[in-house]
Amino acid sequence: MSSPAESAIATYESDRDAALQRVKDLLAIPTVSTDPAFAEDMQRGADWCANRLREIGFDATVHGTDKHPIVTAEAGPTDGPTVLYYGHYDVQPADPLELWHSSPFDPQVVQGPHGDRIVARGAVDDKGQLMTFIEAFAAWQATHGGFPIRVKVILEGEEECGSPSLPGFLDQEKELLAADTCVVCDTGMWDVNTPAITTSLRGLVYIQVRLHGPGSDLHSGMFGGTVPNPAMLLSKVIAQLHDDNLRVAVPGFYDGIRPPDQDRIDSWYALGFDDKAFLATAGLDTDLGEKGTRVLERIWSRPTVEVNGLCAGYTGEGAKTVIGAHATAKISCRLIAGQNAENVRDALKQFFLDRTPKGCRWEITEFGAEDAFEVDGDSPWLAAAQEGLQAQFGKPAAMVGSGGSIPVCGLIREHLGFESLLVGFGLDDDGTHAPNEKFERVCFDNGVKSHLRMLESFARVTA
Repeated sequence: MSSPAESAIATYESDRDAALQRVKDLLAIPTVSTDPAFAEDMQRGADWCANRLREIGFDATVHGTDKHPIVTAEAGPTDGPTVLYYGHYDVQPADPLELWHSSPFDPQVVQGPHGDRIVARGAVDDKGQLMTFIEAFAAWQATHGGFPIRVKVILEGEEECGSPSLPGFLDQEKELLAADTCVVCDTGMWDVNTPAITTSLRGLVYIQVRLHGPGSDLHSGMFGGTVPNPAMLLSKVIAQLHDDNLRVAVPGFYDGIRPPDQDRIDSWYALGFDDKAFLATAGLDTDLGEKGTRVLERIWSRPTVEVNGLCAGYTGEGAKTVIGAHATAKISCRLIAGQNAENVRDALKQFFLDRTPKGCRWEITEFGAEDAFEVDGDSPWLAAAQEGLQAQFGKPAAMVGSGGSIPVCGLIREHLGFESLLVGFGLDDDGTHAPNEKFERVCFDNGVKSHLRMLESFARVTA
């Protein structure tokens, strides 16, 4: 006898082409959140998502915000487990348009090494991915007439512009969004045949430091060697951020860190990660990093300090003999579990203040402080997700880390009080944020089927 998930998978297979058309319909709406010119399209995108959820049987609402709408929906029994599903319907701008092989908002299905692929802005980030769980819900509802758990959905329209409305909305709608866990479908697989659950994300601290020296730009012939030069002095301080082993030299930076054990690191490399191949994607043949660590370990499980931008003095064409009045650096820190983002931010600011050059002053601007995210290895929800993915792919899901940050996980923890599961179906070569962004149809199909199997597994969670 077929399981509930297998029956729903058969329903999806019979509706597969119609599901693809629905994905294309959503992709055709240019929901570019960063550009005010697309405000009406953002509303259209939110309405489209809400209407599709209503067609399936959800009670869906489009909530206005100071910027772009947020869509919520819920269905299923009110007793038993509740799972919240998160996605975002906004996309990055399509520029540069001349590099696209087709119009970015005219979705095309083209052939690739893995068969059909959907090409459009938002194909994988995140419209195609959020449609994997929406189409899974449609297939389950059509097959069984109801859900085995309480299913809630939140789709935001500001992920690509910093989610300014989301924290306040989560705080105001705690009862509406109450759940046992959240499934975030905005990540990727290990490869086209191997599913992955992202179990850790690095946190982020970002500041800008501006060192002020002379009251105005000065002639370097008349004043050079006599007055503080902010460009040179800022460079000298920046050079002290790391020691000779490339460890971060900010006092207190490593306080509280919980690095993974060697078995976990070995398990990552057992997946077949190739340091040299990874470096080649950046046009490099050698690495440079903290002594005693390897490339993947640094990306997934070591904290860092990086200079993201420098500006000082004259930067135009040709020569101009000037001592600039100020010099600016943009600096980010990636954090791991155990570090406190606010403490790291304060320590980094103090690092610069303690090294204020004579005759100068600092102007420091903060751009956010977000703790790292780590899934509890004993979570029954993680076990259920693993069970569902293995049932679909016939192999265990890779437990991977990420060097980047996904703020929604921290926001859900902070405002709603529960943890998230990051289960996505993108590939490294999907071209997220780039021209000719794509989503493999086999990944979309496996995503829908995986959500159906995970839904069945979630229904069995009793903790």
